[in-house]
This record gives sequence, structure tokens and C-alpha cells, in this order.
Amino acid sequence: MNTQHTMGRKLLAVFAHPDDESFICGGTLAKYAAEGVEVTVVSATRGEMGRRMGNPPYLNRETLAAAREIELRQACDHLGVYELKFLDIRDKTVEFINEKLLIGRIEELMRELQPEVVLTFHETLGGHPDHCAIGKATTAAFRRYKQGALYFVSFGDMMLQPDKYGYTAGDIARVDVQEHLKAKLAAFRAHRCQSELMEWVWQRDDKALRNFGRYEYFIRGSQSQPEKDSLFS
Repeated sequence: MNTQHTMGRKLLAVFAHPDDESFICGGTLAKYAAEGVEVTVVSATRGEMGRRMGNPPYLNRETLAAAREIELRQACDHLGVYELKFLDIRDKTVEFINEKLLIGRIEELMRELQPEVVLTFHETLGGHPDHCAIGKATTAAFRRYKQGALYFVSFGDMMLQPDKYGYTAGDIARVDVQEHLKAKLAAFRAHRCQSELMEWVWQRDDKALRNFGRYEYFIRGSQSQPEKDSLFS
């Protein structure tokens, strides 16, 4: 990760687990990092309660958290992430911790970092209780922060049909990540204990890359209306 501070655009991505950043929107993070945006990734947990322990298993409940932290740091290096932070919440308990305190911590981060773009999970479309809980808290913190643009990540091509989820095409931003898929694949592979069960990830590069779409899609969570194909104004 970069250690040299530069003045410029900033993006804050707040997720629940190691690998969320790579598996869901790694292309977008790599694209903006390559364009000079300071990308900060926040992981609420270290994913220590995950069911995947490698293939064949070589980790256990005691060693998983440390391994996943190392993997996340390596993935962030591949993506060009400027800074990584942990909230040190126990995996699978984000929904049970004091919501007011969590919102306050995230708001404090926003005011410290001053991001122009914030990415997080949708509080009901997140697909996992930890995802939804961190998305809800981040959204509440953003409403207090009141600067820049908020976007919710989506999975794969689900937002090609936004009406299924109560949205219109105008609510969706797409990012062309075609030139950054190699970095995304490298980040997938960095999350080794989680991605070893995905046989396609470990195929020859040209074959593996065919499994990625050209675009990553985001739901607009604020009134800011940048270009359709950019998250920044």
C-alpha cells in the first residue's frame, strides 16, 4: 500500500469482511487507485468466523483471522489501495454491537479522511447480516457527514435489471473496469483461503479473466449525480 500522502480525490470503502473489496468491486478500486485517487478500505471484521479454511483446509478457527488479515493486505497492494483500517468487530456480530457508537466511529473516519465518494453495502440488499449492518451504519454516518456521494455496491450484473429491486436505470452508476481486471484477479488470488474453492480463479489468466464482466454497478445512495460511468463529479 502507498505510504506517501498526496492531495487529490479520495474514496472510502466500508465493508464487513476481508475479500468484500476484491470480490465485489475490486476493478473499481483498482481503476480509481490507478488514476491517483486515494482509496481507503475499512473492514469491520477479520472474517474469523468464515467457513472456508483453504482447500484442502490448512487453517483453523484460531489461525483464520491472522491469515485473512495478511491476505487482505496483499489484495489491497494489488488493487493499489492507499490505506487499510479495521474496526476490530467480531465476525458475524456487526448487527449486535452498539449502533450509535458504530455510526459515530464511521462518521469520525469520514471527517478525518474527507472522502468525495463513499462505497458500502445496501442495508437490505447486502446479502449477509454483517453486510447489511455495516451498510446501514455507514449510510447513517454519511447522512451526518453530508459531503460527496454515497454508493451501494451490487453483486455481478444484478443491477442490469434495477426495477426488480425498486430502482430505475437513473439510480445506477456503472464503472468500466476492463483495463483493471488483471489487478482484480490478482486480488482474488491473494484471498487464497477463500478463493481456492473457486476453480476458475486458478485457471490460466486468459481463461480466468473471462469470468469477469466489463462493468461493476453501483446504486446511488445520495442526491449527487456524477456522470453515469463515473462515481466522481
